[in-house]
Order: sequence, then C-alpha cells, then structure tokens
Amino acid sequence: MATSKEMAEAAPREKTAAQKVSIIDSFLGLISSVPFGITLLVMLIVFAMIGMLIQQQELVETFRDYYTRLTPAERLVYERLGFFNIYHVWYFNLVLLLVSLNIILASIDHFPKSWNIIRRKKLKASPTFAQTQKIKESVEAPNAGRSELVERAAKAARALGFKTRITEDADHTTVFAERGVWNRLGAYYIHLGLLTIFLGGFLTATRSNTGSMWLEPGRNDDRMTKPVINLGEVTQAALALPFEIECVDFQQRLIDKNKGIETPNTLDWLTKVRIKDKQTGHVEEGLVHMNKPYDYRGYRFFQASVSQLGSARTITVTFNPPSGGAPQDLTISRNGEATLADGTKVAYVEFLPDFQVDRDGKPAMASAEYANPAAHLMVLSPKGEKKSVWAFNPAFIQQIEGAPFLKSAVEKLGGGEFALKDFEKACSATMLSIQYDPGSNVFYLGAAMLGLSLIATFFFAHQRLWIVVEEGRVWLGGDTNRNKLGFEDRMQKIAARLREPQTA
Repeated sequence: MATSKEMAEAAPREKTAAQKVSIIDSFLGLISSVPFGITLLVMLIVFAMIGMLIQQQELVETFRDYYTRLTPAERLVYERLGFFNIYHVWYFNLVLLLVSLNIILASIDHFPKSWNIIRRKKLKASPTFAQTQKIKESVEAPNAGRSELVERAAKAARALGFKTRITEDADHTTVFAERGVWNRLGAYYIHLGLLTIFLGGFLTATRSNTGSMWLEPGRNDDRMTKPVINLGEVTQAALALPFEIECVDFQQRLIDKNKGIETPNTLDWLTKVRIKDKQTGHVEEGLVHMNKPYDYRGYRFFQASVSQLGSARTITVTFNPPSGGAPQDLTISRNGEATLADGTKVAYVEFLPDFQVDRDGKPAMASAEYANPAAHLMVLSPKGEKKSVWAFNPAFIQQIEGAPFLKSAVEKLGGGEFALKDFEKACSATMLSIQYDPGSNVFYLGAAMLGLSLIATFFFAHQRLWIVVEEGRVWLGGDTNRNKLGFEDRMQKIAARLREPQTA
C-alpha cells in the first residue's frame, strides 16, 4: 500500500495533469464552437472588404498613381498592417487556417449524431409513439384487414419516393418509410466545399506567380518578369520557368488592311508558341488568342500587349534580274526564306515601316508608321556568295531619282534589285502574360461542390414516417428536418389512399 508521503506527492501531479487536460479541452471547445467560427468568418469578410476598398499592389498599372494620392499617414498605416497585399499577409492566412480548423473540429463533434440517425433506424413503433410525433394522422378503416392496410400503406409510401421496411409484431405492424436520408450529411458536404475553397485560396496565396514576357518571332526565352512594389516604387524581378518559350509566329488580324495596326483597327492578335520542357524535353505548340488563353502544366498564357512598332508578318518582293528577263515574285514569311528560279536563296531579315537614310548613309527608321516601308533581305547565290540588299516600295524608288545623295546611299545598300510589292502588317513584338495559379482549379472545384451542396441541403429534406397498422386502424406519425408543409402533404396523400374503399 502507498504511504501517506507517496500519496501526498502524487496528489499535485494528478492535479497538474487534470489542469492540462482541462486547458486542452477548453481550447478545443473554443476552436470548435459555432460562435468562434462565425467570428472568424466575419473577420474574413472584413479582410475581403479591405481588399476591395484599398487597391491591392497586384494591380501594378494603377497602383503607383493610387499610392501617390494617399496621405503619408495612410501609407504608413496601410503598409504596416499589410493592407496593400491583404490576401498574402500572415494574419489572413492564420484566420483562414483557424476557420478550416473550426469547420473540421465542429464536423467531428456533430458527425456521430448525424451518423446514428442514418445507421440506427427505429423500425418498430407503437400507436402511442406515432401519435407523439410533431406531424401525425390517424385513419379508421373498419372494413380492411391488417395485411391489406400494410400493403396499401407501403405501396402509397413508395409511390411518393419513400423507401419502406416492414416489421411485424403480435398486435400490430410497423411500416417505416424514409426518404432523403443523405440530407442529414448536407452540412458536411458544405463544410467539404468550404475547405476545398480555402485550400485553393491558400495555394493561390502561397504558390501563385504572375509575370510577363516579351517575344519576337524567331526568339525564345525561359524567364518571365514580375513587378515588385516597395514603398510605391515598381521594380522588375526575373523568375525562371520550367520550360522555354519560342515565338514561332505572330499574326494581327486587321479590320481594314489599308489602315494602321492600332488597337481600334484590330480584330485579334494570334501568337503561336513552341514550348520545350526543361525536365522532360517534351515539345508542344500552342496558340494564344486575344480572348483565348493557352494552358500548359498549370501555367496559363494570355495575350497581354503588343509593340506599337510596325512590322510585316509576310512580304512579297519582285526580283528584277540585272541582266534582263522576266521579273519573279517571292512571298517570304518573317525569319523565313524563298528560292529564285536559278537556285538563289532569299532570306527575310528585317522590316522597317518608315525607312530613311541617316547622315552616315545607314538605314534608319523615321517613325513607327507605315509611311515608307522597306524590307532587308539576305541573298545567297548558288555559288555561295552572300550579300545584303533592301527591297523598297515603287513610290520610294521614284522619289530617289531626283536625290543624288539618297540614290547613292540606296545603291550602296543594294537597292533596286528587289522591289517590295506587298506585305502583311503586324506588330514587331508581343507580350504574353503568364499566370501560375495552382489553387484556381481547386477553388473552382470547391465552388462547384459548395453550390451543389447548398442546393442538395436546402431544396431537399430527410423525412421519416412510422405507419403503425392494426386491424381496421392506422396511426401515422413522423418528422422532417425541413419543408414541413411538403411532408404533411405526403402524409395526407398516404392517409387518403388508406381511406379509399377497395373494389373487389
């Protein structure tokens, strides 16, 4: 037996252990309580309102102007509290975590009760039990036998969507009818949808990235630039991508081909890209439209912007043989080449929308408008001789006849052998917006689950009905978790079916 000294030493230890258990129970009780969960949801709503009322720094295009309009005191408070980036600050994610924990613990606390209702069904009932239910009815049928009434009651219940189970006793029979039992778990479907949404939001807040990349046809890159804002100043940070992007082609569909490449005259921009995965070596081609992004490995590519510098997607040039002979037309794609009849290869190198010659006699661009277009070509003869030439439009060739300096400079640049006959207008470069958001699909899944769960929960009901049958007498009683009027209507239809006289 323990001595009094040992008992005295054990008492404080037991008390301390009991206090620890009590503290843990109190904490879990608080975390799982409904009032605490509602408080957290209100806090999330307040944070969301702050995010709507105070412009977030992710909107780089307008944030700098917004920041400069604030007073020094507003800037200090908003920066210290993280209001400019509310969805990524630590306390927002903490509240999101606590709400998720509250939902999980509350579901664990209340699930056994709902599960017992589903699994442990009361299949036997007495007339007294049926008449003590909130919704009840009784039917007198002196001319009908017990078995006949049981059959009619079960058939009427099944016709209204109930599943029935019949239990016989010595003095009466119980028909247990039930429908919509899964509705008892509706709250947990909603909880699962909310948790999925929160998970998507957390993934977006912690792992998403958005940047941009300028591309020109024939060039590639494996980094996107991301704007970083610090005290209202915007800097650019380069982020490596797990793949390399090459611009294969860029096309601009114009409303009027005789006008410029400005946005009001544009129907669509189409960027054809080739993606090479660094890890697997997989190569894939995709097309990015103005209103149709392209997806690859969780990354989404949008057509964000274009350069206002004019260029040409394709050119058509006319070759005039110096020794005479019939002219030849060649259509060449950007960064492509074509071959003359004698095997000479002609490559499309560069396009200037408004060509001019500077003081040093070198080609230059006077403006971004298509005022005096010219194409730079590289010619490779069958003998391997390479030379650089320029193809000018016929109007420009006529202009230089009366300008000795310009004519001499153009001849040095190889002008005159080729003439620019036609070209397809297009911007010189395009900007793709690249968005990586691993939480977006998770969020959409959670939103769909939540919507379906709310419909299933509030537009359907769990209805239980006990029909106790004796000789010439039937008692009906039951309950429902919602839509009381609909349940009463079904019970009245069953009672009316029992009252109907049966023809032989």
